[in-house]
Amino acid sequence: MSVLAVLDPAVAVAHAAVSAIAHVLPTALAIVLFVLAVRLCLHPLARAAARGEKARAKLAPKVAELNRKHKKDPEKAREALAELYRKEQVSPFAGCLPMLVQIPFFSVMYRLFTTPNDLLDHTLFGVPLGLHVGNAHGAGQFAVIGLLYAGLAAVGYVNYRRVRRAAAAPAAQTTPQPGAAVLPYLSFASVLFAVLVPVAAALYLLTTSVWSAAERAWLYRGGVAAPATALAV
Repeated sequence: MSVLAVLDPAVAVAHAAVSAIAHVLPTALAIVLFVLAVRLCLHPLARAAARGEKARAKLAPKVAELNRKHKKDPEKAREALAELYRKEQVSPFAGCLPMLVQIPFFSVMYRLFTTPNDLLDHTLFGVPLGLHVGNAHGAGQFAVIGLLYAGLAAVGYVNYRRVRRAAAAPAAQTTPQPGAAVLPYLSFASVLFAVLVPVAAALYLLTTSVWSAAERAWLYRGGVAAPATALAV
């Protein structure tokens, strides 16, 4: 039995919700609308995280100064940084909140779209939602799947450029992240993952990726750098 079986009660709720929408709309569109509705419910968390990231960006010069001051005493540096964040009422992990909250949702949707059920019997422009690219045949099926992958690649490129810009920002230069050189390329991970899952899961990935990119562009508008993280499902 899969370890994800523990999610089956939540999967059943998600299945019922998508099925209810699919009674009046095509199933593929029902999936898109369901994902957008959930992401809309999670939007307040993203707004809170954006506020935290902006506050952290303002503190970057002070953080850099404390790191320089206590360069030879890491323990003292950690204490000083903790005191700074406490005084300014800023969490050093604020930007991680939306991603962490989305992980259960992602897991539920992955389980829903990789476990045989009636939703996967429906189609997207004639392509079964339960179809894997390895089982596709005919130009029509490959064209639809290719468009999904192309959409994911396009969003990945937008995220790639965003992460590169964030990594080049002054705040990132003063507080470099481990593995920063690899982060931009992780923006294309969703394309690779989509190859391993059915069309329905790829449609979910594209929908949530577009939402994430648009949400970040809105929340970090006005020249404020978005956090240098590549993955957001």
